[in-house]
Amino acid sequence: DTMWIPGTWMWRAALCCVLLETFTGSATSCEECLLIHPSCAWCAQEDFGRGRTLTSRCDFSQNLQKRGCEVRFIEYPTSSISILQNMPLSSKGSVSAHVVQIMPQKVSLSLRPGDQTWFGLQVRQVEDYPVDLYYLMDLSLSMKDDLDTIRNLGTKLAQEMGKLTSNFRLGFGSFVDKNMSPFSYTAPKYQENPCSGCLFPNCVPTFGFRHILSLTDKVDRFNEEVQKQMVSRNRDAPEGGFDAILQAAVCKEKIGWRKEAYHLLVFATDDVPHLALDGRLGGLVQPHDGQCHLNNKNEYSASTTMDYPSLALLGEKLAENNIFLIFAVTKRLYNFTALIPGTTVEILDQDSKNVIQLIIAAYNNIRSKVELTVWDHPEEISLSFTATCQDGKPRPGLRKCADLKIGDTVSFNVSVEARSCPPRGTDQSFTIKPVGFKDRLEVAVDYQCDCGCSRKAQTNSRLCSSLGTYNCGTCHCEPGYLGARCECQEGEPSTMYNSACREAEGKQMCSGRGECSCNQCLCYESEFGKIYGSFCECDDFSCARHKGILCSGHGECHCGQCKCHAGYIGGDCNCSTETSSCISDDGQMCSGRGNCVCGRCQCTEPGAFGDTCEKCPTCPDACGTKRLIPNTIENVFLFLTDRVFLLFSGAETEEPGAVLCLYKTDNDCVMKFTYSEHASGQSILTALKEPECGGGPDALMVLLAVVGSILLVGVVLLAAWKTVITIHDRREFARFQSARSRARYEMASNPLYKQPVSTHFVETDFNMYGKSYNGGVH
Repeated sequence: DTMWIPGTWMWRAALCCVLLETFTGSATSCEECLLIHPSCAWCAQEDFGRGRTLTSRCDFSQNLQKRGCEVRFIEYPTSSISILQNMPLSSKGSVSAHVVQIMPQKVSLSLRPGDQTWFGLQVRQVEDYPVDLYYLMDLSLSMKDDLDTIRNLGTKLAQEMGKLTSNFRLGFGSFVDKNMSPFSYTAPKYQENPCSGCLFPNCVPTFGFRHILSLTDKVDRFNEEVQKQMVSRNRDAPEGGFDAILQAAVCKEKIGWRKEAYHLLVFATDDVPHLALDGRLGGLVQPHDGQCHLNNKNEYSASTTMDYPSLALLGEKLAENNIFLIFAVTKRLYNFTALIPGTTVEILDQDSKNVIQLIIAAYNNIRSKVELTVWDHPEEISLSFTATCQDGKPRPGLRKCADLKIGDTVSFNVSVEARSCPPRGTDQSFTIKPVGFKDRLEVAVDYQCDCGCSRKAQTNSRLCSSLGTYNCGTCHCEPGYLGARCECQEGEPSTMYNSACREAEGKQMCSGRGECSCNQCLCYESEFGKIYGSFCECDDFSCARHKGILCSGHGECHCGQCKCHAGYIGGDCNCSTETSSCISDDGQMCSGRGNCVCGRCQCTEPGAFGDTCEKCPTCPDACGTKRLIPNTIENVFLFLTDRVFLLFSGAETEEPGAVLCLYKTDNDCVMKFTYSEHASGQSILTALKEPECGGGPDALMVLLAVVGSILLVGVVLLAAWKTVITIHDRREFARFQSARSRARYEMASNPLYKQPVSTHFVETDFNMYGKSYNGGVH
């Protein structure tokens, strides 16, 4: 799952859980809590966590709310960004006086240490942007033929540059070297004419740098000034070109650089220049100060008093004044130019015939790329760039786009994170600008290092027994006092507070690993790690180890238990939850014959083996996983999986461990083959005989067979029913006959019949006179 990849929010939050549990109680102030992790919050509520044990006020915001802290008392600052100036990008440079090539222009950041935020910016090189080109030429004796070539350079160059911009200006300057030993000839006879005694008798005195023509759109002036120039001579091979480059960069007013223009400085020479510290050969120990030193004759006045400038100083001044430096040289000895941002090296012909093509190619190369630089980068801030160039694909870690066309827009994503907090009251800012552009993005930085509740701190508060400062819900006691409310004094008997230092009745005070001081356990230090907890019951070293490594190196130890990192489980975090290594070739987990445990298959099917339980000669589906498909009648087969060795045999074999398989093809042919596993790991398949193919069934015979079968079943069922009924009737008749034979009365009389008249005899004695009836006297 991507959300548990290191660096993502969920992963960092999970890490914060471990940190919070590990450092419970270690953050004694709101400011310390905020520095632990950007996900940590502080509860400044006065009655929060009151009870027998101390409760950490530093936790996740949601956890603090669950434990009773009101939202209004929670200090949880986050990083934020505000865009202060965001003018749209321009499309053409000649439309308006104010051209915008970067957006936005001003941004304000409010950063909490460790909490990363980001902002985006866009850069566009507009069309028809003004160009200022200053041609700086080496006039040492070896460049005499080059000087003759460029005498009409201005007109031709203006014509070619006119195809790229409608606003072009041209300037000119020259250099030789420092007029001092050992760089030049210093003997009196060479002061006026350094070429004395050479094949070229006329030379001007040696000079460091001379500004001849300020930037102008009158190209004829350029041609006139170049035609007036004469070469000079120095002593050693290297020239003093770096002195000239620096002066041309920093003397902006005299050179005439415009703010709304591309600044191109063409440096033409036939040898390498002197570098910093070379001046010590002539006794010059003062480093270059990076300032303009042109006198009223427009000549470099500090040539014989200061050393040559360094590459770092040169790069800084060129970038500061938005100048693209083009080296037009005859030797490929300019590898050091990679240390100067915005430089281009082009190879010049011996007589400078290709100088115009060289300048046009260099200009197009400059306009085809955009590279960002950072100025005044604060030490407390880390920056990372992601460039999105013309292909639309983000490229993390890249701050440069190339192969662009004029008018293309490129985007950059800038991630900003404060690593720490600067001293209080420090105002910091930095600038992001494309190399050679005047446009820039100014970024102001404010740090979220203080809590809002700290502004309400109360000194000698009654909540702190008038012996401390109440700040953000906690007391900071005066020296000599301690306790949550500064209620204890150092050195006084503390037996009355000892009960609060036991985790349970009968247990050791502070778990035997600390001392009880005013309701609090002060844990001992250990050479093995950290002992912590309200009762010193926890440490970060008493956890399971694997091969001597605590939590296998895949988790954090907390209170005797390993808190495993994402992707690992188990008591020692040695069990990986990754299952990709258990997926077999058919896409099933362990080929459906086992379970993936700690990244390895444990086969549960008897007879299965292999890295993914893919081999199982005795499994019911062994034949199904090793199918052979016949291609031709000549027993040419195509096997579906890898690592198979195919044999052909005309007779059945009884190889030990082999499984006999039958396979029915699409044309109803039956193929027999055996499958077994060799000790080398290969699957051995042996085709035993030709496929057995039978003819197709007769449809009429099948129909008659089905109808006959149905009739036969009906007759059988009818006969069975008749048989059952007959048997039942016969049994009932037999039962009747048996009952009749057991009767005892005659056939002509019914034992149940009785006569309707009955006779009873009664004794009577009738006496008429005595009135005696039935033997009685009345």
